[in-house]
Amino acid sequence: MRLLDRVIARVLRGPVEALVAQKVAEQVAELKLDALYSYRWHGDRSRLHIPDTAVVNNALFNMSGGTITLGEYAFFGHDVAVLTGTHDIELFGRDRQLGFPRSGRDVVIGDGVWLASHVLVLGPVTIGEHAVVAAGSLVREDVEPYTVVAGRPAKVIKTIARTA
Repeated sequence: MRLLDRVIARVLRGPVEALVAQKVAEQVAELKLDALYSYRWHGDRSRLHIPDTAVVNNALFNMSGGTITLGEYAFFGHDVAVLTGTHDIELFGRDRQLGFPRSGRDVVIGDGVWLASHVLVLGPVTIGEHAVVAAGSLVREDVEPYTVVAGRPAKVIKTIARTA
């Protein structure tokens, strides 16, 4: 390491390093980049509605074809993808890349819904309140409230008793 590089590295330690760490921590807190909110998105961000009570772990949201709305206390396992977009298979080349609906493919994920890890949700679809989607499932049709679904495509495997 060159002498200048060593001097710069030493100067950056201490107060400057502490200041940078503090600023980064402030930005992380402001952006909610913690265990409760970790996601990527594509499309118009104003079409994504996540309440403060939801828990999202490393998800992908694509709002190019509609809105995505999460209910209170909805929570995701890791690597969940929720997509409103699709492409026209009758088109080719650049037309296929750009040929997708801009609306009408909304996804609504109800209160208390649990999407386990590696779930793929393709809109338009509504997942009813307190439903559970098993790991690795593909949801392409509506899911009734208080049901457990699994598979590719997801099918009902159990009804949840409403004891609360």
